[in-house]
Amino acid sequence: MAFPQQFLDELVSRNDIVDVVSSYVALTRKGGNYFGLCPFHNEKTPSFSVSPDKQIYHCFGCKHGGGVISFIMEIENLSFPDAVRFLAKRVNMEVPEDNTDQEAARRRQRVLALNRDAARWFYQNLSTPQGAAVAAYLDRRQITRKTAVSFGLGAALDSWDSLLTAMLAKGYTKAELLAAGLVVQNQQGRLYDKFRNRLMFPVIDVRGDVVAFGGRVLDKSEPKYVNTQETIVYSKRRNLYGINLAKKTKRPNIILCEGNIDVITLHQAGFDNAVASMGTALTTEQTRILSRFTKELVLCYDNDNAGKAATEKAIALLENSEFNVRVLQLPRRLQDGEYVKQDVDDFIKFHGAAAFEAILNGSENQMDFRMDAVAAKYDLRDDEQRIAYAGEISQLIAALPNAVEREVYAGRAAERAGISREAMLLEVKRAYGKRKSQDRRSLQKENQNVSALHQPRARSLRYDDMRSAMAEEGIIRLLFLDGTLAQRCRELSPDDFSSPLLAEAYQLLLESANQGRSPSPAMLEGHFSPEEMGHLTTVLQKPESPSAVDRALADYIRVIQESADKRRSGVPADPLLAAKDKFKEKKGYGGKQNG
Repeated sequence: MAFPQQFLDELVSRNDIVDVVSSYVALTRKGGNYFGLCPFHNEKTPSFSVSPDKQIYHCFGCKHGGGVISFIMEIENLSFPDAVRFLAKRVNMEVPEDNTDQEAARRRQRVLALNRDAARWFYQNLSTPQGAAVAAYLDRRQITRKTAVSFGLGAALDSWDSLLTAMLAKGYTKAELLAAGLVVQNQQGRLYDKFRNRLMFPVIDVRGDVVAFGGRVLDKSEPKYVNTQETIVYSKRRNLYGINLAKKTKRPNIILCEGNIDVITLHQAGFDNAVASMGTALTTEQTRILSRFTKELVLCYDNDNAGKAATEKAIALLENSEFNVRVLQLPRRLQDGEYVKQDVDDFIKFHGAAAFEAILNGSENQMDFRMDAVAAKYDLRDDEQRIAYAGEISQLIAALPNAVEREVYAGRAAERAGISREAMLLEVKRAYGKRKSQDRRSLQKENQNVSALHQPRARSLRYDDMRSAMAEEGIIRLLFLDGTLAQRCRELSPDDFSSPLLAEAYQLLLESANQGRSPSPAMLEGHFSPEEMGHLTTVLQKPESPSAVDRALADYIRVIQESADKRRSGVPADPLLAAKDKFKEKKGYGGKQNG
């Protein structure tokens, strides 16, 4: 919806971006800005900047950026209207709603209310004769009634339309049941319950809302699990099973498991820090949620090929992140003369909570796990295999940024392979040198392409006329520095701009100035996608000195108009020349003063 701009200005003024961001990210002041670890990508060196003067955030690594509304949209996974409501609630402001938006909010709230009532209905079924089979299944799995209450476990009856009938009787419509993913419609148009004769797991998000369900069969039939599809209130990439409980843990870490039962078993055994991803590999969105509650993750997937693959993927996703990552590999269990894999649920039942605590405390770091995985690929009794192992493991160790770590792990690898420490260190040194050389060549290649350095990261936003685009960026920055400069831009039309994105931003800045409002990110947020806001924030982060405004403004207008005339006449632009000209202009304007 289009909120009144005056309301958005007031909302942003009451929600200082430093205050809001610091509730999610640990910030340290450096000069005029604040810096911290970016919550939107994995990093160990802070590249996330918050400007109190401009009221914007910007990550120099992943290029995410925007104002306080954009930040809440990204960090809380909210739409623009919902982010506005979130911030309004934070400062006790009443939100002006139009009819369209009110209807969308009403639909969302109805689905959440329906999910809540469905969860209660499923739970109540556990105490009925019809739900006895599910209750008996819980007993067999040694899940107590107290635990069932904590997780809201329930029973879907062995019936085609029991839930449908019950929810219709409560006043919900068939359309709402379909929107929530609780019923299915066949080709003849008949509706029936999606979940039938299953143990039900409500999925509760970090805010405590029931957003989805998972249903497990009681026998060996397939499919083993049926889950809610994507809905207006649920995205599996943005939710973690058990996070509503695990976020309250006093333990120093969070355990990532494969399945719902594993999470439940761990919580029941006293490990209230367990969560599981929603039937998918760990996602970036899930790591953002986890980063709000812990800095250490313990990966505890099944000790089989699929579990090891999931562990490798998670480690790759978390590489160079702020998380300390450990891996807990459950040992195989001797059964009938054979060693069989065991999941968390098996381990707790056969060995107890104390044994799990011991193995948790002794869990290895991610490097140990990856080194074990490499070693498992080779027969280290064979000379050729040892040479191949040394080649691969040296590449892995060379990726470590710390020299001490490289030396320690090189020693361990040498001992495992039965070769000298000096030989392994030499291999690691060679691999490290090769990596550094490749990095230097890549940087040199990038630096040689001057035009590419100034291009937006997203291909859809790429500049066709670099010389004009650099001047257009300068106009945007100057208008943000001083909105009154818009009066001196009357001869410059948005149609003169080569970049559609910058032209639209320029138009909004002109309109804002004509209304007598000071420039702020609020006038841009809601008009642009997160990708576009990220690029506009990159533009605003570039230096622009207030001391050279008059000259810069005149030159920018001249360049844009000359380039527009050339484009209209069919004369091609020279991107390289444009970049060089831009560099000369920045030097002349004393741009470094406002970095």
